[in-house]
Amino acid sequence: MCGIVGILGTSAVAMPLVEALKRLEYRGYDSAGVATLEAGRLTRRRAEGKLRNLEARLGRDPLEGRIGIGHTRWATHGKPSEANAHPHATDRVAVVHNGIIENFRELREELVAGGARFQSETDTEVVAHLVTRELQGGKSPIEAVQASLKRLRGAFSLGFLFDGEENLIVGARLGSPLAIGYGDGEMFLGSDAIALAPFTSTVCYLEDGDSVLLTRDSAEIFDSLDQPVQRAVQKTSVSALLIDKGNHRHFMAKEIHEQPEVVSHTLASFLDMASGAIRLPELPFDWRSLTRLTITACGTASYAALCAKYWFERFARIPVEVDVASEFRYREVPLEPGGLAIVVSQSGETADTLAALRYCKEHGQHTLAVVNVPTSTIARESDVIVQTLAGPEIGVASTKAFTCQLAALASLAVGAGRARGALSAEDEGRLVQALIEAPRLMATALRLEHEIEALAKDLVKATDVLYLGRGTSFPLALEGALKLKEISYIHAEGYAAGELKHGPIALIDETLPVVVIAPFDRIFEKTVSNMQEVAARGGRIILITDEQGAEAAAIPTLKTLVMPQMPATVTPIVYSIPIQLLAYHTAVLMGTDVDQPRNLAKSVTVE
Repeated sequence: MCGIVGILGTSAVAMPLVEALKRLEYRGYDSAGVATLEAGRLTRRRAEGKLRNLEARLGRDPLEGRIGIGHTRWATHGKPSEANAHPHATDRVAVVHNGIIENFRELREELVAGGARFQSETDTEVVAHLVTRELQGGKSPIEAVQASLKRLRGAFSLGFLFDGEENLIVGARLGSPLAIGYGDGEMFLGSDAIALAPFTSTVCYLEDGDSVLLTRDSAEIFDSLDQPVQRAVQKTSVSALLIDKGNHRHFMAKEIHEQPEVVSHTLASFLDMASGAIRLPELPFDWRSLTRLTITACGTASYAALCAKYWFERFARIPVEVDVASEFRYREVPLEPGGLAIVVSQSGETADTLAALRYCKEHGQHTLAVVNVPTSTIARESDVIVQTLAGPEIGVASTKAFTCQLAALASLAVGAGRARGALSAEDEGRLVQALIEAPRLMATALRLEHEIEALAKDLVKATDVLYLGRGTSFPLALEGALKLKEISYIHAEGYAAGELKHGPIALIDETLPVVVIAPFDRIFEKTVSNMQEVAARGGRIILITDEQGAEAAAIPTLKTLVMPQMPATVTPIVYSIPIQLLAYHTAVLMGTDVDQPRNLAKSVTVE
C-alpha cells in the first residue's frame, strides 16, 4: 500500500511531508520522495530505501517550497530505485500514485509515438505525460486531470502538483482511498487520516470516482461525471498508534473497501506487469521435482488454501492435499521427503498451523509460509516467506487478509505452472493480465453495496442460510457461510452445489435463503440445474453472477447481484466482495458487535 501526502502550507513543507509519510510506514514501502515548487518550478528529491535516506538527502539538499506532495512506494512496475521512485514528473506536472494502471503499456506506446520521453519503468509516469498533453492542449489543471482519468483503467489514487501553480493540488481516487484535511489557511491530502493527524482533525473522504481541486482556502470536489458534489466533513481523533476507521462505521467495513488497494500491492510483489510474467521468490527447491503439494491452514485461510488446490492442480498439474491444520497435525500424514508444504495464516501465530508446519519440517518437507506478518513465528520457522500486503486487519472476521491470500496463492500457482512447463508463455501472460485486472473489478463489485444492504433486510429474518458453489466457488460458499455465522450469528452452511441432492435439499422450503455463487463459466449450466431444484421447492435464491449468467439462468430469484465480466481465474478474489458485504450488512442490522464477535479472537494461539 503506497502512501500519498500533499500539503498546501504556510511554510516549508518538505520535512512535514516526510513526517506524515512516517505515519504511513505500516503500509510498507521500498523508496520515497517529495516534490515542491521552488520559486514556482517543480523540484524533486527522491531516495531508494527507508525514509531516513530521503531525510538525509533533504539535509544535504533542502527544499523550501510551501506546497508539495510526497510518496512512499511499493514497487509494482520496475525495480525499487531512485529513478522509479515517486513523484514522477514532466516539466508541467508531478504526480504521486497508489495502485495499478492496467492499460499503461498501450498508453505509453501512444505517448511515445507522440513524442513523450520516459525516464522510468513505472506505470505512473504515463499519468504525468497524459496530463501534460492535456495541459498543452489548453485545458486547466483540473480539466487536464479529469480528461486523463477517463483514459485510465485500473484501481488507483493520485495527487498532482503543477509547475507555476503555488496554490493548487489536485487529487483523484478510483478504488484506492484518499482523504482531504482542512486547516487554517492550509489544506492537506493523504492516503488516510493517520497521515494528516499532525496537521488537522477535520477531514473529508473522497468517494470512488471523485476528483478534488485543493487551494489553501477551499476544496472543490467533483464526482465521476465531473459534476460539483459535496462530501461529508467530519472530526476524527486519530493517534499515531491507532488505525482509523475513516468514514466507515466499523473496521470490517473499512477493510472490505481497502481490498482493491491491498490486493493490488500483494499482486505487485509477484507480477512483472511490463512483461506479463510471474516473479517467484527465491526457492530452495525445483518446482519440476515436486510430485505432491501439501497445504494446511485454519478457518478462512483454509478456504483460501482450498481455492489454491484448484489453481495448482489446473495450472501446475500437481496433486494437492488440503487439510485444516487442527486435523492434519494429528493424522500422522505420510510425507515424501523433499516435498513442499505451504502453510497459510494471517497472523503467522495460529497454534495448529504452527504445529502442522513443524510436523512438515520434521518429515523432510520444504516449507513456504503465506503470512501477513513477516516477523511472526510461522514466518521465522519457514524456509520461504510470501508476505500478503494486507496491512493491519483489525476486524476479527478476516476480509482483506483472505483476498490477499488468494492473490498470493493464485500467483504462486501460475508461476509454478510456468516453471513446470505446464503453462506456455502465452498462457502465463493471459493469466497475469487477469490478475492485473482483479483490483479494478473489486472496486466495481463494491458498487453493489447499496443493493446488498437492502437485501440484508430479508436475510435478517432467516434462521438458516445455505450457500452453494462449484469449482473455486465452492470454497467461496464455505467462506460466505462462515462469515455470516461469525458476525451475524445466523446458522449457515456452505456446500458444493453438486452435493445438493445428497442431503441438503431436504432443508429447502419457502423460508430458506439459498445464496448461489455462479459466475458464467464452463460449469455454469450444472449450477443452474441445482438452482432449478431449489426453485422447484420454493427456496429463496440469491444469485451472484455476471450479466451473461443472469440472462442464461432464467430462474426467478429473491435477488440477482450482477457482477462485472471477468476471467474465471480471478472470480474467487472478486466474488469475495459481495459475500463479505452480505454478511456485514446482515450483522449490522442484527445489532451484533461486528468487529469483535462473541467468543472469537483474531489470532488463535491455543488449541
